[in-house]
Amino acid sequence: MSQFEKRNITMLMDLYEMTMANGYFLYQQQNPKAAEERVCFDVFYRRNPDGGGFSIFAGLEQVVEYIENLHFDEEDIAYFRNLGLFSEEFLAFLKDYRFSGDVYAFPEGTVMYPNEPVMTIHAPLIDAQIVETEILAQINHQSLIATKAQRIVRAAKGRGVSDFGARRAHNNDAAVYGARAAYIGGAGSTATVLAGQLFDIPVSGTMAHSWVMYFDDEYTAFERYARTYPDAAVFLVDTYDVLHSGVPNAIKVAKEVLEPMGKRLKGVRLDSGDLAYLSKKVRKMLDEAGMEDCGIIASNSLDEYTISSILGQGGCFNAFGVGERLITAKNDPVFGAVYKISEVEREGEHLPKIKVSETVEKITNPGRKKVYRVFDENGRAIADLLAKADEQLDFTQPLRYVDPEKPWKNRFFTGCTAKELQVPVIIGGKRVDAPAKLSDLQVYVRHQLSEEIWEEEQRFENPHKHYLDMTPEYYEMKMDLLEKYQC
Repeated sequence: MSQFEKRNITMLMDLYEMTMANGYFLYQQQNPKAAEERVCFDVFYRRNPDGGGFSIFAGLEQVVEYIENLHFDEEDIAYFRNLGLFSEEFLAFLKDYRFSGDVYAFPEGTVMYPNEPVMTIHAPLIDAQIVETEILAQINHQSLIATKAQRIVRAAKGRGVSDFGARRAHNNDAAVYGARAAYIGGAGSTATVLAGQLFDIPVSGTMAHSWVMYFDDEYTAFERYARTYPDAAVFLVDTYDVLHSGVPNAIKVAKEVLEPMGKRLKGVRLDSGDLAYLSKKVRKMLDEAGMEDCGIIASNSLDEYTISSILGQGGCFNAFGVGERLITAKNDPVFGAVYKISEVEREGEHLPKIKVSETVEKITNPGRKKVYRVFDENGRAIADLLAKADEQLDFTQPLRYVDPEKPWKNRFFTGCTAKELQVPVIIGGKRVDAPAKLSDLQVYVRHQLSEEIWEEEQRFENPHKHYLDMTPEYYEMKMDLLEKYQC
């Protein structure tokens, strides 16, 4: 068995998670009441990638699978023993360890905004501590790629988008889970076969330049491909000369090989050159040959900006295969979600915790909390709202709220509705619901963006800022803590 096959994902952690867990364990041995305490940690992020107006929450299913399967094998415990950092009592504790806490999160695919808790872990301290790295690894990566994919899909304006990124991904997992996230974000298919197999994502592909170059001439290459795949023939036409060789040979094979079989050429793909210019020329050539139904596909270092530019110049494409700039989110490749303690439950008291910083955006939102999305009378989301966990809010009456950037203003939600965003996904270490279908998550994203999220927030440049407001009670609690800890 290879190292890859036998790896235990529980061990994907920073060392400090285990040194702190060992320290907490020894402290609890000396202070038995401390073992009864539970804590809350929040997962949130501070800014949207690419200067966007929102992000897409993705990676939750992999977090649930990871937490459900947390365990330490004998070889893991032996490894920790050899480090010489951990007590034998703690190592014995790890032998039968299982996560026993609760996890609350936004439904996967939810449109999310900075500084709101998209996930809350409510658990014994050791449980909450050791899951940090893997949770952030999954949420940071998949949310980043889902968000990038959604931007690219919007730029394509209804044309097909396929993930072509596996060979440029940072490793195997990045390729597979990146394809999953891209599909959530709106990509229609992937070229990555393993992702298609694991997640039931439609797979797509055409031909390689090597296929064309292997045969003695381009016509023969297209002819052999057409006879092999008569129902799915898409020719790569830029190996030699798009306009003088590639497209003429594609048309010739379509007429001489496919049409006598009762088949039609599905498309041609351009992978280099001035894509906008070439696509217009190719479209004219295909149409003049009576092949108006033959699609044109673009690939080659595409993203939302290049696609917008190509279409703005009249580019005649039906679909886009997007590789490296999608799978690596090349323009802004770090999502930046963090994992911070927000509350300690000690002897019946709920003690909110806050991180204070000279950098204002690094000050955390303390305490266990609820997150509401507030909608106007037309069903458009006008703000998100933080409330204390035990607050009961009545949106049938004007509801006062605080804008933390302008707290002196007296403001009310009037005639609005709201829904609580966090839902239980793990209770007592066990999954609450069966995994969602990936296609349903894609539909959920599409519904939010068409029905709930303002178009102004969906601009690529200078999007409208979505407000994160607070109830007066929550705001006062946060200000009291800041005053308590100011130096």
